[in-house]
Amino acid sequence: MHCIKLVTDKDFGLKELKLKNPKIRYASRGIVLRDDGKIAVFNKINMNEYKLPGGGIDAGETPEEAFLRECLEETGCEVEIIKKSGYTEERKSRSNFKQISYVFVGKVKKDLGQLNLTEKEKAEGAKLIWAEPEKALDLVENCVYNLNGSNYDIEESLYSTNFVVVRDKYILKYYLNNN
Repeated sequence: MHCIKLVTDKDFGLKELKLKNPKIRYASRGIVLRDDGKIAVFNKINMNEYKLPGGGIDAGETPEEAFLRECLEETGCEVEIIKKSGYTEERKSRSNFKQISYVFVGKVKKDLGQLNLTEKEKAEGAKLIWAEPEKALDLVENCVYNLNGSNYDIEESLYSTNFVVVRDKYILKYYLNNN
């Protein structure tokens, strides 16, 4: 499987420390396409964050099942996977944390019109936007300059959100270059 991007502290001009028995999280995320060619972008208004749909893989789930569940929660759409694109890896040395995200491209089968957001996502002002792929890349790339920290831990959330935004920027670039 192809590594789309390894994101480390160096991507932010920070010294990369060696991870020591890091906490590891597995996740699924990616591109969700509508028939009109627009893709889903998950916007957390209060943080000025734009990201792709996705999240952690629950116990007993496959990466594919997690992607489909996350799409349903964050886009309100039933999705069919049309492509496995690869994976990304994030190494957050300040948090001694590593995340592997499996990346998929999915096509909307049915829009149920109802997001299923967590309380934290609601508090962050989460909403769904459909954008042309190039516009989605612009939103993700440009939000990094104006991110706001989450109320639960501003410094740590900004550190983590930077990884999210850079990871998703490279997923979008990979998608645009290969489709």
